[in-house]
Amino acid sequence: MRKNLSKILLFAASMLALSTQAQVVNDGLYRAVRATNSARVAALGGLPLPFHDGDIQTATFNPSAICPAMNDQLSFSYVGDFNIGSNFAAVQYAHDFEKAGSFCASLQYYNYGKFNETSEGGTDLGSTFQVSDYAMTIGWGRELTDKWSIGANLKYAAMHGDSYSSGALAVDVAATYWAYSDWAVSLIARNIGHQLFTVNFDNSEGWMPFSLDLTASKKLAHLPLTFVFAYKDIQKWDQLAKEEEKYDPITGDLIKENKTTRFFKNVGCHFVIGGELEIGKNLVLRAAYNYGTHNKMTVPSARDLTGFSLGFGIKVKRFEIDYSRSRTNIVGSPNFLTVKVNLSK
Repeated sequence: MRKNLSKILLFAASMLALSTQAQVVNDGLYRAVRATNSARVAALGGLPLPFHDGDIQTATFNPSAICPAMNDQLSFSYVGDFNIGSNFAAVQYAHDFEKAGSFCASLQYYNYGKFNETSEGGTDLGSTFQVSDYAMTIGWGRELTDKWSIGANLKYAAMHGDSYSSGALAVDVAATYWAYSDWAVSLIARNIGHQLFTVNFDNSEGWMPFSLDLTASKKLAHLPLTFVFAYKDIQKWDQLAKEEEKYDPITGDLIKENKTTRFFKNVGCHFVIGGELEIGKNLVLRAAYNYGTHNKMTVPSARDLTGFSLGFGIKVKRFEIDYSRSRTNIVGSPNFLTVKVNLSK
């Protein structure tokens, strides 16, 4: 017990040390390392899931979920956003080694679509080019006790566009605690790393899109319903864009921003809530709401469902099929499809 406790404390200290070295950056390059790569994850808010149920879909975002129950699982995911012409695909495979622990390998690819080549003055040059990101990940997980598991990912990410390209290296570290009362809690530090090289463009920051997330789940005792809660982006409190200065049209005085309103909006931007309802043994319904996505991507004059996600999962013999749709902006609602099979059955 003391040996396992020392491992947990050492892992927590390593997570804290790595997190303090990571930089907060805006979303930009290397979308493949931060984009949701499975239907189940997307349906429940697009964040690391604090589950330990042996579903390989949870492995890429939360390596501490990698466990022996994932042995010989293979999954394929496809994400299509037909309104803007982008698409995303991922493949994952997991294998357990009794002494070394459980491993999961994945490849994520994000295609932004075709773009017209123009001059600096905006003149169309008559040719097109594609922009894409991809990431290769090797994840490891180990169960330390009947309540604790830890895990880590090593990933290489790259971006290509016409004559421009770049590459980066990053790690994720995670720990999960699950109680006998059907509570589970995960702390995940994602994308701790830096750019390795760039070709034909300058990215002076070079840091990966780091995030530190705390997620929890609770399975109800008398109802087949599991709630999921998340406090995302712990490393950055202010999630709101700076408001433009507004003046009273009559007096001309500056209208001061309501600090209380801004505080509660910031709190809301950090939280994600979702749920998963089992209907029998072969059907699961899922839904979530991400206020941060709603606040960032919605248009004040339009009433829409930005921030909501819905999905379901079905089992057909050896296969599990999951589908979800996530409203990420007023224009596009990506469709997520994941097919999973256990090759050892």
